[in-house]
Amino acid sequence: MTTPHPADQHPADAHPADTHDTIRVRGARENNLRDVSVDIPKRRLSVFTGVSGSGKSSLVFATIAAESQRMINETYSAFVQNFMPSLGRPDVDVLEGLTTAIIVDQERMGANARSTVGTATDANAMLRVLFSRLGDPYIGPPNAFSFNVPTTKVSGERESATGERTVIENEVYLGGMCPRCEGMGSVSDIDLDQLVDRSKSLSQGAITVPGYTPDGWMVRIFTESGIVDADRLVRDFSAEMLNDFLYKEPTKVKVAGINMTYEGLVPRIQKSMLSKDVEAMQPHIRAFVERAVTFTACRECGGTRLAEPARRSRIAGVSIAEACAMQISDLAAWVAAIDAPGVGPLVETLRRTLDSFVEIGLGYLSLDRPAGTLSGGEAQRTKMIRHLGSSLTDITYVFDEPTVGLHPHDIQRMNDLLLRLRDQGNTVLVVEHKPEAIAIADHVVDLGPGAGSAGGEIVYTGDLAGLRASGTLTGRHLDDRAALKPAVRTPSGAISVRGASANNLQGVDVDVPLGVLVVVTGVAGSGKSSLIHGEVVLDGGAPREGVVAVDQSAIRGSRRSNPATYTGMLEPIRKAFAKANGVKPALFSANSEGACPSCNGAGVIDTDLGMLATVSTPCDDCGGRRFQASVLEFRLGGASITDVLAMPVSEAVQFFASGESRVPAAHAILERLVDVGLGYLTIGQPLSTLSGGERQRLKLAMAMADTGRVLVLDEPTTGLHLADVEQLLAMLDRLVDRGTSVIVIEHHQAVMAHADWIIDLGPGAGHDGGRIVFEGTPADLVAARSTLTGEHLAQYVGG
Repeated sequence: MTTPHPADQHPADAHPADTHDTIRVRGARENNLRDVSVDIPKRRLSVFTGVSGSGKSSLVFATIAAESQRMINETYSAFVQNFMPSLGRPDVDVLEGLTTAIIVDQERMGANARSTVGTATDANAMLRVLFSRLGDPYIGPPNAFSFNVPTTKVSGERESATGERTVIENEVYLGGMCPRCEGMGSVSDIDLDQLVDRSKSLSQGAITVPGYTPDGWMVRIFTESGIVDADRLVRDFSAEMLNDFLYKEPTKVKVAGINMTYEGLVPRIQKSMLSKDVEAMQPHIRAFVERAVTFTACRECGGTRLAEPARRSRIAGVSIAEACAMQISDLAAWVAAIDAPGVGPLVETLRRTLDSFVEIGLGYLSLDRPAGTLSGGEAQRTKMIRHLGSSLTDITYVFDEPTVGLHPHDIQRMNDLLLRLRDQGNTVLVVEHKPEAIAIADHVVDLGPGAGSAGGEIVYTGDLAGLRASGTLTGRHLDDRAALKPAVRTPSGAISVRGASANNLQGVDVDVPLGVLVVVTGVAGSGKSSLIHGEVVLDGGAPREGVVAVDQSAIRGSRRSNPATYTGMLEPIRKAFAKANGVKPALFSANSEGACPSCNGAGVIDTDLGMLATVSTPCDDCGGRRFQASVLEFRLGGASITDVLAMPVSEAVQFFASGESRVPAAHAILERLVDVGLGYLTIGQPLSTLSGGERQRLKLAMAMADTGRVLVLDEPTTGLHLADVEQLLAMLDRLVDRGTSVIVIEHHQAVMAHADWIIDLGPGAGHDGGRIVFEGTPADLVAARSTLTGEHLAQYVGG
């Protein structure tokens, strides 16, 4: 059902340039799209809807935005393109009318521990210039206030632009980096017993660091360098040998005839692991670092990362370290009060940037907040900062669920920002599920009718009124409202929190009920995560026994990872195949002995074309099936291993339930995947092709294996279609009814209405929040209307 857009109708005397006011897509086939053709009006706000996995991101991000960025990259010289990511052309017949696309997604910001909110938005750069001009005492140029620039001493000969040569000796270039912590703000203390098993020799595997296998190069540098005795027990090392093993400076050595650099184990670990953001590490590396290393605030700089001169220079009694530690809403007021005509334009630009933080609902952050600690929603809104004041027009802005992490009170503010971008003459494309965000659309594109192989089609295009009358899944559920529960469950106990003061919490005392569905809510930055993740999930800094948390951190894995490998169900499946055919389980792994030798189990052959996109073609030998032909002859219940990996979850759950192919361990995992609404996924589908909502539900399915415990969920409605929220609520009810205490951090009013108990934090964000403003049942919250949450919930349920 397609409604023609006025943009398709032009008077005969129209200027030819005025006919290019739509983005024309014809024959799009990325991922699960099925020859999709659609016209999207330019300089309008278009919202893309549909169930999770219906193809929204495939159309908007993987087709339209990807082709725009690829074509822009092609305008650069071949030399420059060599240094840029190579992007393949999307699988589409025609893409016309594209403009420059700016993607504002929910990817976490920066895996670099040196990246902060201030450095990521250039606010720090402007502050450094400000302090270099107005700071008292004057200490030097902007670099003197940068915690990423060390102080250096230089000797030699300097040549000026005119050719004049000057001999310099011990000339100091002042940087702002704290010399003790090297600008990290914390120092690490390594537990050597977590690195080395002293009862073994190096050749026996004494190094217990992940990735350091006895036959790998990381260990061979130690065992074959001749610097340490590979066959002597580590506890028997002499003091000199132990020092060489642990701390020796980089030294050139020959290993197997190859020139290599030998370096002590501790500095090697510090460079390879400790210089990275812990939050961005793979789970097993992160677990090792958290076990082996303790981080404490640097005593010299007090955690500010800055050297003493930078901390000493002040403007109106405030140092740059104190300015970066301020709540941004307070910092904006401080900057606005600076009266210095000589730096007027700089102050005005910095003030506008800081005001944008406040306007976008991030005024509770501080500039020294590590970028890696921002949630997906916070990261997306932080990326918006640099675009709000832009003078560019005719840009295509692409947003991925910009309302994620926003309280209903904040969604209107986000809507205003999206409309402002549109009104500046830009095309705004938004992938969204929230009715409040869909309501502002000029144009709606609804994909479906289902998810995965059942989706990938345009089921409606047009305005909002037409969507309501269309009869599509989105149209039918657009006005859904959950009702307050007529009766709530009785708690069976409680987790007591006393005097919680982490981050912005202000001495919070609260009892979190057990045995019921508890929803914790409040505006963004009110202290929800600090309370639940900092005080309920953890007890005195250590994991609380019996509490399992499912957060929004990304699932990491290569294109070889899929639901079968991630959930662990492939292991019992491989063993069942092996037992049924009398062979080794390793044959049924595309990453092991069963892999096709031509493509090494990848299923495709990649051809590197230099600055052009790498071309991937299905492997001729295995036809993209990843396994050797002989392996596919082995059967379980009449199916080969590739047949099984191609099954949707809903089909596989029946296949492994009974008969010759009965595998109880796999069946139990598959049932949980059905429970979280992933029945349409094939169990061998690469994780890289899953949407954000699908990945979070995959993690939720894994956490559900821990029965009779406390389960903490962080915004489980992220990425969920309106029709799926009802299924989520039913699943939460089943979890509670079987004895699991469920605590949900959530903004969705349907989840609030369905709760047995609500804990509301506020009343505002940052230092205006951090207090309990309501505890009780949803009905009591609606009746009281004493908080922002109460007001919005009352409107939602029609109270």
